[in-house]
This record gives sequence, C-alpha cells and structure tokens, in this order.
Amino acid sequence: MDVTGWIIVAIVVVLVIVAAVVLSRRSGARRAEAERAKAQKIREQAALDQVEVQRREAEAARLDAQARLAQAEADARAADAAALQNEARARSAEATGARSELDERLSTADRIDPDVRTAQPSTARGAETTAARGVDPDVPAERPRTDPGV
Repeated sequence: MDVTGWIIVAIVVVLVIVAAVVLSRRSGARRAEAERAKAQKIREQAALDQVEVQRREAEAARLDAQARLAQAEADARAADAAALQNEARARSAEATGARSELDERLSTADRIDPDVRTAQPSTARGAETTAARGVDPDVPAERPRTDPGV
C-alpha cells in the first residue's frame, strides 16, 4: 500500500473514532436528559406529597392542641375537686365541733334538770332515745327543754 492508502485508512479510522465519540456523547447527553426528566418527576411527586404531609402535620398539631386542652381542663377539674374536698373536710370538722358543743350543752341541761337522771354520761346524742337518756317516764316526753316556764 502506498502512502495515499494509509492516509485514507487513517482518515477513516479518525472518522470512526470521532463518530464513536460523538455517539457516546449523544448517548451520555440522552442518559443525562433522561435522568433530569426522572429527577423532575420525582420533584413534582414530592411537591404533591408535601401538601399531604403538611395536612397530616396540621392534623397532628390540632390533635395535640386538643389533648393539651383536655389535660388542662382535667387538671382544673382535679384542682376544683381538691378544693371542694378541702372545703368538705373543713365543714365536717366545723360540724363535728358544733355537734360536740351541742352535746355538751344538752349534757349540761340534763345535769341541771331535776327531772332527768344522769347516771350514765351521754356520748352519742344523735342516737339516744329518751329511755336510754334516763328521762323520767312520769314526765311528758314532749316537754321542750328550752322552755324556762316548765
């Protein structure tokens, strides 16, 4: 082969190499374009899903707020109940003191009254009967104790 044949072969080889490089770049460009399109679709789907995620987050926040409100109301009711229990205890103690004072006054009246026998001291005035208190059966039971004229 002469030099012209070798030049033609070299030109053909160079053209084949250039064509291969061009095709390779086009293939790479197509692949890059396909990946860009795929990434864009993923971003679009993520944008659509973001709205749903935000809705779910808002619902979770709303439920959390409701739970906190319910807890606050329960705490307030518990505080009210505790205050009422304290008030009930105080009034019960006051009533017990008043009952003791009343029993003491009645006991004093029984000791002073000549018609009442006081052999056994009374401890539970509310449950006593006139017979258990030692009231004279000859004295009418209906006689009021506070009437000074009787």
